[in-house]
Amino acid sequence: MEWYLRVVKDNYANFKGRARRKEYWMFVLFNILFATVALIIDFVLGTYLLVYGLYLLAVIIPGIAVTVRRLHDVGKSGWWYFIALIPFIGAIWLLVLLCTDGNPGENNYGSSPKAA
Repeated sequence: MEWYLRVVKDNYANFKGRARRKEYWMFVLFNILFATVALIIDFVLGTYLLVYGLYLLAVIIPGIAVTVRRLHDVGKSGWWYFIALIPFIGAIWLLVLLCTDGNPGENNYGSSPKAA
């Protein structure tokens, strides 16, 4: 949960720097859990995706920001995020980039977050 809060609270719209794999995937895990809870709440209350929609609006910016920082960690520009728009192959390639270990040491986007 600490990683999720670090992304949402401390780096809400921070597109600079680097994010380790652990930071990214822990954010994704808790994001899926919270989105599922929001869907269940909507189902129970009968609010037709109101809570879920508000939750998604609240986390879209930090979700994009942590993905861009994750791409920076592997030495790619944040613009590589748009490769996912290429049907099928683009999403697979983005997933490969997000799962790849970051560059050791310093790159164009800062020092390695593993060292910190």
